[in-house]
Amino acid sequence: MWTFDLTQFQEVWGIITQIGLLLIALLVGNMIRRVVPFLRKGNVPSALIGGLLLLCLDLFLVKVCNVPENAFVNKRVMQIVTYHALAIGFGAMSLKIAKKGSKGSFFKAVQNGAITGGTYMLQAVIGIALSLIFFAAGTGLFYDTGVLLPLGFGQGPGNALTWDNNFTALTNDSSWTGPVFNGSGSVGLTIASIGFIVASLVGVIYINIFKHKHEIIAKERAITRSVEDFEDEDEIEDSESVDKTSIQIALVILVYAAGLAIMVLFAYISQWTGVKLFNDIAWGFNFIWCVITATLVKTLVKFLYKKKIIKRKYINNYQMDRISGFAFDMMIIAGVAAIDINVVKDYALFIVIVCIAGTLATIFYVRMMCKRVFKDIQHEAFLTNFGTLTGTASNGMIFLREIDPNYETPMNNIFVVSQLPAMLFVAPLLLLLNLSAGTLNGCYIALGIFGGLFILYTVFLFLSPKIKFKKKEIEE
Repeated sequence: MWTFDLTQFQEVWGIITQIGLLLIALLVGNMIRRVVPFLRKGNVPSALIGGLLLLCLDLFLVKVCNVPENAFVNKRVMQIVTYHALAIGFGAMSLKIAKKGSKGSFFKAVQNGAITGGTYMLQAVIGIALSLIFFAAGTGLFYDTGVLLPLGFGQGPGNALTWDNNFTALTNDSSWTGPVFNGSGSVGLTIASIGFIVASLVGVIYINIFKHKHEIIAKERAITRSVEDFEDEDEIEDSESVDKTSIQIALVILVYAAGLAIMVLFAYISQWTGVKLFNDIAWGFNFIWCVITATLVKTLVKFLYKKKIIKRKYINNYQMDRISGFAFDMMIIAGVAAIDINVVKDYALFIVIVCIAGTLATIFYVRMMCKRVFKDIQHEAFLTNFGTLTGTASNGMIFLREIDPNYETPMNNIFVVSQLPAMLFVAPLLLLLNLSAGTLNGCYIALGIFGGLFILYTVFLFLSPKIKFKKKEIEE
């Protein structure tokens, strides 16, 4: 029986107050972005501003006002929100139904996926090589810390947090004999936060440079919208007995529940076999299971509609975009707010060096590959890919809209379709995370594999423009 007094405040109101803090921070961050010109012109995400404000306010309360740790911002709750928001965002994105008649070729989407894969491998090589150098220098740094660079830059706060925590648990186990890592999520979250800043700064500088060179022409965005922007033909009505938005949220939760079933299955397999790898795969890749289950649900819905078993379309792309956008905003705010400064300062030198090296290498590689593969739309391709590979897909799409506001080029469609091949190109990195962290020799082996894949993807990208065959039109 509940007693509604302050003795049970945390149990009854705890999670609500933390979510309320996130949403208030988002509103304040958006207001600041609107009134501060360089933040607005720099396309700095409102969620990032809100997260930094929440982090600074919590730091002030703890250090200056002597408020107990986690009394204002509960780091654990923030980490949980970050973890789940990643999967929910990917699930909603993956539920979107393809539209026919999109511009571009499927092979261009494969090439774009290869750019994603090549950049991930390059970031992994640079990150792991640097952490191995720090380890060899006797700094006590965990030798695989650098793999957080592609996870933080490429995947964002969710996966960086998950594997930072996995490395912390691994090295603090009583059976572990190597260097101890105490990131507790904060190192990965810090790298991801720096990635958002890098995406914003480089994107703005790039646009201004090429505007001065007259290679990028400023275009006005058309503000008129048609019904097709919000719903497709034969969709369920807003006035049904169940609200359309409720249906969309229910579908996303259904996808996540199916993903959870896969995670639980792998966890049981880990118990039965005694192989810890299955457990790490289960919980460390929650977003991948959501992508898989969402793809299956979407395929089933399309099949049932095609066979006239269901008469209406239940998935609304516009609202799925809104759900994923909300989830990613929450992920960014919570991820930044969850950073523990006391932990980060112990790894500050490494974080600075690895982020600088990763940024420079990503700029050079993405620029070079986009010039070769997408000669006619090289600027659109660079901004979309660089924003995504240092921040999130939202960052990439923001900059694409800056120079192609009405999506007159095929880059938007190419980018959307490239997500599946990109996942296949990136899969070896994700699958080898346990090998890389498990032993020093395993780290060297993984580094060699990542280096080999980087060369393979790069060679493919250099040779692929010469491949000639009949173009297959893609569906968005």
